[in-house]
Amino acid sequence: MTKTALNPSSNKVPRQFDRQDWASGYCNVEKELNVVSIRPKKGKIPQELCGFFYRNGPGRVERDGNRVHHPFDGDGMITSIRFKNGEATLSNRFVRTKGWEEEEKAGKFLYRGVFGTQRPGGTIANAFDLRFKNIANTHVIKLGAQLLALWEAAGPHALDPITLETIGLTTLNGVLKPNEPFSAHPRFDPGHHGTPRMVTFGVKAGPKSIVRLMEFETEGEEAGKLIHNREDSFNGFSFLHDFAITPNWAVFLQNAISFNPLPFVLGQKGAAQCLKSKTNGKGKFLLIPRDSGAFAGEPPRSFDAPDGFVFHHLNAWEKDEKVIVESIHYPDFPEVGPQDDFLKMNFDLIPAGILSKCEINLVNQKVQTTRYSEQCCEFAMVNPHQEGLSARYSWMAVAGKPKGYAPLQAIKKLDLSNLEEFIWSAAPRGFVSEPLMVPKSNSKIEDEGWVLVLVWNGARCGTDLVILDAHDLKEVAVIELPISIPHGLHGSWVSEV
Repeated sequence: MTKTALNPSSNKVPRQFDRQDWASGYCNVEKELNVVSIRPKKGKIPQELCGFFYRNGPGRVERDGNRVHHPFDGDGMITSIRFKNGEATLSNRFVRTKGWEEEEKAGKFLYRGVFGTQRPGGTIANAFDLRFKNIANTHVIKLGAQLLALWEAAGPHALDPITLETIGLTTLNGVLKPNEPFSAHPRFDPGHHGTPRMVTFGVKAGPKSIVRLMEFETEGEEAGKLIHNREDSFNGFSFLHDFAITPNWAVFLQNAISFNPLPFVLGQKGAAQCLKSKTNGKGKFLLIPRDSGAFAGEPPRSFDAPDGFVFHHLNAWEKDEKVIVESIHYPDFPEVGPQDDFLKMNFDLIPAGILSKCEINLVNQKVQTTRYSEQCCEFAMVNPHQEGLSARYSWMAVAGKPKGYAPLQAIKKLDLSNLEEFIWSAAPRGFVSEPLMVPKSNSKIEDEGWVLVLVWNGARCGTDLVILDAHDLKEVAVIELPISIPHGLHGSWVSEV
């Protein structure tokens, strides 16, 4: 892997990537490891970095010579990297879902995928088969004594946080009904109301959608206990992948999306392929009062959102009579049709995600939008201690060029107060995943800590773990991992106890 260190606000653009390097990152994980020592090829692991870096993503993308139609249909595989005293160990394990075990035994796909993967046999074999496989592949977080592998269309799978052994589907001590949708995007309140807690949601989508907002204790003997719970209904189909929190509000963006299930029922499309942007539709910001906040018990509030589509939010906070929401806005919903091959997609035709700020005025109902940057980005985060508060710094994965869509090949630190940038680039042969900012223990400095990122190294068709200084993105250590981890989704950090 070649590293290009760029100075603040530099306009230097690395040379064009090779498509085969990028495509090689969609591969099966061929082995599971248990507490294997890993050492840096470059640099040193910081002594102060102590804890577990968990990461989830598709680990099985091919069976019996057939590839999933979209990588989001791949079975979840959890990676755990434990840091302690300047050393690190790695473990990885597939989530033993019911569908994974059945397909492993059969050696072929038995279930349709939400993003278009078909059972063998063509349309006739898939028509009227409305079953789905909980693939547990989107996020991994710790709640109480258990690790949870999350997939938002169904319930979470509980795992042992050390061995990664699958315990099974969990209802979280009766909080959830069996297979009740449970978001893959919880938010962790750092203590706005006295103690840290996890805020999350579930959606029952339809002509009228129901959003269930839940808050859980995360520390002490009652970690994992449900402490707040409310349900609200909204007109229209709700595609809600992520949300943001402030001390008083849970902030959602209800995209202007329609869902026509008929092609799914007839076996022609996956369920997610039946989503489509509404012609002349208008998205809505939905602000649901948190039960610990100043507006507890009040009904939700709704505001017109800017045109476009949002998967992920960066952060939200309150100022005077406004709620400010930072999100990654796409000009349209990115579709992958039944005849499209995602490995051959035309990048020039894919809409780019742009980090923007929306100021929602609670008094006059107006929404003002400002762009932070024109560079395509994804997976943005702030220091976890600033969740729900105004944050000066953010870290995100960005495309390897200043404008337009392209694979994510760099990590950017953006100063939200003056738009100064620091960029660490893995181009031309490296491709980055979601960066995770880990604050230095007991530090009051917002950008003091590290950024952990898994990088697909096209030169060796393998995965590197790169540790960066969160302040200036200087390389601290590079570790070549003993397994090849495909391009993935979300991860989390759990401090060493």
